[in-house]
Amino acid sequence: MKALILVDIQNDFLPGGKLAVPHGNEIVATCNQLQQYFDVVVATQDWHPADHKSFASQHEGRAPFDVIDLDGLQQTLWPDHCVQASEGAEFSKELEMEKVEAIFRKGMESTIDSYSGFYDNGHRKTTALADYLRGKKVTDVYVVGLAADFCVYFTAKDALAEGFATFIVEDGTRPIDMAGFEAAKDDIRSKGGSIISSADVLKK
Repeated sequence: MKALILVDIQNDFLPGGKLAVPHGNEIVATCNQLQQYFDVVVATQDWHPADHKSFASQHEGRAPFDVIDLDGLQQTLWPDHCVQASEGAEFSKELEMEKVEAIFRKGMESTIDSYSGFYDNGHRKTTALADYLRGKKVTDVYVVGLAADFCVYFTAKDALAEGFATFIVEDGTRPIDMAGFEAAKDDIRSKGGSIISSADVLKK
């Protein structure tokens, strides 16, 4: 059984958003097309309280993209984004949601960030995504969404650690930093994951 994970395809990560990923809107049509080829489709959603400590605005004298220690973990500080119930936290209006059977929200605890759809960044709490997929008899996980070098990468890495055959669909994602994504791809491959294109799925 195969699952497609749509990672954080939300307004704040799209052009015009608070933390826009360059060309992030270009993936939506591919993600819509891919959904028809999967038994299970789920989505993750960044869902931050307004006082989330990953926001630079919560640290006096700090600017977005500064790096600090946050409760024992290295933390990149971000512009305020995907605040709960805000328009920026909503999924792209162009993203087809009919096949999405479950949404896993993350980043809800103010003191720890959550890049992965499976765990917070300290692996202190699970979102229950792995249990959900196992309950659906999923063996293979395909990951698309935003951003390639952060939430897509960490979701794929945790999927591998959870024992799923894991594939990042490269044209279904875009990075904040291309060099960071190249390093992420190397790491995923080294852990037994695969980097593929949507054509590899659509031709099956």
